[in-house]
Amino acid sequence: MGVSAAFFDLDKTVIAKSSALAFGRPFYRDGLISRRDVVKSAYAQLMFRLGGTDEQTMARTRDYLAELCKGWRVEQVRQIVVEALDELINPYVYAEAATLIGEHRAAGRDVVLVSASGDEMVRPIGALLGVTDVIATRMRIVDGRYSGEVEFYAAGPSKAQGVRDLAAAHGYDLADCYAYSDSSSDLPLLESVGHPNAVNPSRTLRRVATERSWPILEFRHPVPLGQRLRDRPAVPVAAAALGVGVGVAIGIAIYGRHRKTRAAA
Repeated sequence: MGVSAAFFDLDKTVIAKSSALAFGRPFYRDGLISRRDVVKSAYAQLMFRLGGTDEQTMARTRDYLAELCKGWRVEQVRQIVVEALDELINPYVYAEAATLIGEHRAAGRDVVLVSASGDEMVRPIGALLGVTDVIATRMRIVDGRYSGEVEFYAAGPSKAQGVRDLAAAHGYDLADCYAYSDSSSDLPLLESVGHPNAVNPSRTLRRVATERSWPILEFRHPVPLGQRLRDRPAVPVAAAALGVGVGVAIGIAIYGRHRKTRAAA
């Protein structure tokens, strides 16, 4: 156990995609979700990322997640995640994030993944990175199935509370700890440590980070963990970046391709 820790948000910070949406295809293939659920989940994720600091938005996202998962067999979900991990997650790990995780470990710090995605998704991703401690959303389980209730929703202020609880349990001095995130919804997390860092920040987070002189990092090279990037470390940059614009552009491209496919059908 280290004397301090580095807390990493997962989506768009450690991996170049949404961990929850990444497993949409195998969940659909195995009959857990419908095509309509895939679209609704993508929309909910986008709304969360654009306005995730709003308490009402987070509550709607939490309730939708609980209803969507109700009745799923937990073991089936775990099996899907493990089987799809190498294809859907490994190639999208930012090399800069993997390098930074290694640097924190070398400095004697514990590394913790902190994500609003479910524990059954986040923990295997952590294992892929050699990270054992995670703070993630936990669903209530009854007789091996999700009951439709959320025990802990790791988003916004609750995510920061999870960090404080873990720090108290492990004896971390949060003033000596680090945190990394891309989203303004994680401002409570970033504000809870002595060394906050904005990674590929949204427009709102970029503005806050600039005003408060927080380091701004750009992670641009998702590669499989076996091909770690060694010559391009994470470098603080001036305000210029991808931000929400890239997400919107990708969304427009996917929508355009979907329309073409429908027209051809």
